Amino acid sequence: MKYLNVALFLIVTFCLSTSISKAQKKPDFLDHLHDPWVDSLLNQMSLDQKIGQLFIVQAYSTEDKSPESVLADIRNNQVGGIIFMQGTAPRQAELTNQFQEASKIPLLIAIDGEWGPAFRLKDTPRYPVQMALGAIQEDSLIYEMGREIGEQFRRLGVHVNFAPVSDVNNNPDNPVINYRSFGENPENVARKAMLYANGMQDVHLLAVAKHFPGHGDTNVDSHLGLPVIKHSLTRLNEVEMYPFKKMVQEGIGGVMTAHIQVPALEPNPKLPASLSPAIIQQRLINEFGFGGMVFTDAMNMHGVTKLYQPGEAAVLALKAGNDMLEIVPDLDEAVMDVTKAVRENEISMEEIDLHCRKILALKKWLGLDSLKTVDLSNLQQDLNKPTYKLTQRLLHEKSITALINRDNLMPLQRLDTLRTAVISFGRTTETAFQKMASRYQRIDGFNIKKEATNAEIDELVRQLAPYNMVIIGIHNLNLSPTRNYGTTPGMSYLIKQLRDKTKIVSVFGNAYALDKIDGIETANGLILSYQENTITEELSAQAIYGSIAVDGRLPVNVNAYFRLNDGISIQKVDRLKYTIPEEVKVSSSYLERRIDSIAMLGINDKAYPGCQVLIAIDGKVILSKSYGYHTYDKQEPVLEDDLYDIASVTKVTGALPALIRLYDERKFKLDMPFSFYWPAFRGTDKEKMTSRQILAHQARLKPWIPFWQNELNKNGNLRSAVFRETPDQEFNIRVSSHLYMDHNNINHMYDEIKDSQLLTRTKYTYSDLGFMIFPKIIEELSGENYEQYLAENFYQPLGATTITYNAYKHFPERRIVPTEQDDNFRHELLRGYVHDEGASMLGGVSGNAGIFSSANDLAKLMQMYLQFGHYGGVTYLDSTSMAEFTRVQYPRNENRRGLAFDKPYIDNYKNTLENAFPAVSASPESFGHTGFTGTFVWMDPKYNILFIFLSNRVYPTRNNNKLSRLNIRPAMHQTIYDALFRGL
Repeated sequence: MKYLNVALFLIVTFCLSTSISKAQKKPDFLDHLHDPWVDSLLNQMSLDQKIGQLFIVQAYSTEDKSPESVLADIRNNQVGGIIFMQGTAPRQAELTNQFQEASKIPLLIAIDGEWGPAFRLKDTPRYPVQMALGAIQEDSLIYEMGREIGEQFRRLGVHVNFAPVSDVNNNPDNPVINYRSFGENPENVARKAMLYANGMQDVHLLAVAKHFPGHGDTNVDSHLGLPVIKHSLTRLNEVEMYPFKKMVQEGIGGVMTAHIQVPALEPNPKLPASLSPAIIQQRLINEFGFGGMVFTDAMNMHGVTKLYQPGEAAVLALKAGNDMLEIVPDLDEAVMDVTKAVRENEISMEEIDLHCRKILALKKWLGLDSLKTVDLSNLQQDLNKPTYKLTQRLLHEKSITALINRDNLMPLQRLDTLRTAVISFGRTTETAFQKMASRYQRIDGFNIKKEATNAEIDELVRQLAPYNMVIIGIHNLNLSPTRNYGTTPGMSYLIKQLRDKTKIVSVFGNAYALDKIDGIETANGLILSYQENTITEELSAQAIYGSIAVDGRLPVNVNAYFRLNDGISIQKVDRLKYTIPEEVKVSSSYLERRIDSIAMLGINDKAYPGCQVLIAIDGKVILSKSYGYHTYDKQEPVLEDDLYDIASVTKVTGALPALIRLYDERKFKLDMPFSFYWPAFRGTDKEKMTSRQILAHQARLKPWIPFWQNELNKNGNLRSAVFRETPDQEFNIRVSSHLYMDHNNINHMYDEIKDSQLLTRTKYTYSDLGFMIFPKIIEELSGENYEQYLAENFYQPLGATTITYNAYKHFPERRIVPTEQDDNFRHELLRGYVHDEGASMLGGVSGNAGIFSSANDLAKLMQMYLQFGHYGGVTYLDSTSMAEFTRVQYPRNENRRGLAFDKPYIDNYKNTLENAFPAVSASPESFGHTGFTGTFVWMDPKYNILFIFLSNRVYPTRNNNKLSRLNIRPAMHQTIYDALFRGL
């Protein structure tokens, strides 16, 4: 032979153990080299069949591509494999079955799936690009990704994945590798590439490391020309070839050779590495000891075709040591020339047999000796399992890299001090980044096109004058170096114009793009997420607000400001995280199907026109969904940020946090007579009742007083001495859109409470009356306006800015869900005005009712309770106080109540779902509250569950009790426990 030492080839490949050190792992499929099926089939094959096995032809699974040319190659040349290009999974599976049926010898099905099936196929899982994976410190996730990709491809009938890219990219201008590489550190690349490979190979998908001997430091695309790597042998060993050598030692099954010229390894300037015996046979096989499958890169690339004819290149590739040749431009010519080379002893028959034996051994390892067709049923569902989506999310999350965090700005704290603008530069409509930021605090969103002029940017800067915090998302970038990675001069201009603003910049793109945005190093905070999609946008916002930790490290050198391995760890704070159910080991399909079904049952049976549902476990929101409409005319769908009148949930949302805070400060004592704080009760039968008794509904107070009905004249009309339709100095208590009350009547209401008759027995009786007084007591003890106290101490710091009294004052009507058509007292549809009549006569501000909120903002306060007073890195309430307020106070009196909080029925677990409250599985430690308008909040510290249900079941009338009759809230609540106990 001209180039190949046949004896050495036989020793290395056929007798692998003599050339691989004991510490080196051989590819698993080599165990089948002498399998009876391999021996039998090889002995039966003709020369034409053996040569045909050495070629892989391309196929497309798009509907517009005919499979006839592939079928012809199978019939005429008996090719060994197919590589699928663009298309869809169902079509590819159909074609795979068709091709396998047409082939006498089972086909290897291959694909380029560098970040999973979505690299080639629509509507399939898309994992992060390898540059992002290079930033991850938690390497085990990359193995899990590889295993999942292996499962997906095997389900699809694929046997070989031409991945991972194992090139060390150290050239920002590399047009073909770049973001496809794990980065610039050879050890990091080697480790992560092998983890990815091991994951695939552990489920019997052959992994192929590419592009040997290293395509990272090039500025020419080998699809278009022949790149030259001019480094010394020392440098090549330390950098470019290092990952491949390590992966060979650890058992990589396949290696793809590159169409690049490397003078230090191959002096012939016209001989690419893919055709070089010195590089493949001598370096990869002999020196490194690689005995697995050697594949060429696509032979139709200009790095080869500009130098050689197809047949000539095919002969050279086989003589160099490649086992299989991918996408030869003229297969008939290539087969003919290889056949001629064998007959003329330019290539020995022994070499052909050895290549074929390896290919057949691989097919045996893959189970192709008992070929099964791809099952077409449920294919798309199987490829898109929610557990796969979880891994995608976690990989993106762990890759996020903080490069600047001056004065520990992130995670953002003291939200009440921030007026925040969130700009999406490069997008003209609201982005997922902006929407997620709005879940944490009230923000104003601004969008500006990518090609914005300086004048347009100046106008934006003018609008930003009132804001003391600006968050900028840089969108619509290119992953490749094309046009400076998609950056524009306007991006730099905006940052410079905001030089005096506190600003955080989040870049959704290639790390190298940072070098193209002048002044970005002046930002107060800088977050890099490596690519742009809904997941990275949402997670970047969550990183800024601290609901996820940040620990990524830059995998490449960018410039003098941003160097390899740079990255600032940012600890998360205990704010709500938004994710998918699988993160807490709950099946999303099960949970959503059941919750959707129950929610729609209520809507279809007209228990309520619409609702919001929020579920969090372990501080992670796993479902936040709106159903139905504001009213039954179906004109306004319920949106996530719409506000509901939460009715008696006000008791634990308004008065209670203030009382616990005052209790912490020893300004409020539970067992002190209530009359100490409310002198009006002194000298009455209520003088000795305690605040504990009132909060636990154990004070013998009447449930309620029909205050407005007591102000009717003998004709049944409201007394004009108390109510008027136009306001003035005295009639300044607004009860509804057109009704005003004399403010002096509030004192009369308090007198009615004072003079009300006590119940005869001391037992649990739910009462609003004491809660109506608490706001005045809170003002007296705190020295502040009640609403202002709540906003400044709780709602605003929590970022819960939709929690408010009198929603009509603060929000447009379209965002407020209406309650009842009140035809008795206020004679209007109530929208933004409190439903509870007593609370309305207190100006809409009471401790028993009056608060409006979205489910998302209500969740922040309730999660703070669930975390026993702590949220977002801030302690709002003492944990021992929370323990006191959430325990059952009078169990011996069959009173299940905590202090303001409701509790499960005593021995609730013994009940059926129909008779339980709330859910049968709710722990005795759990607590919450219900609301008359159809609302419900419940926290369970044993299982770390938060459940919020908001509806307007009183629309159009309170007489609609279907919500209770259908058992909607307990059924939903129990579903959460069922899903948690059921697991994945």
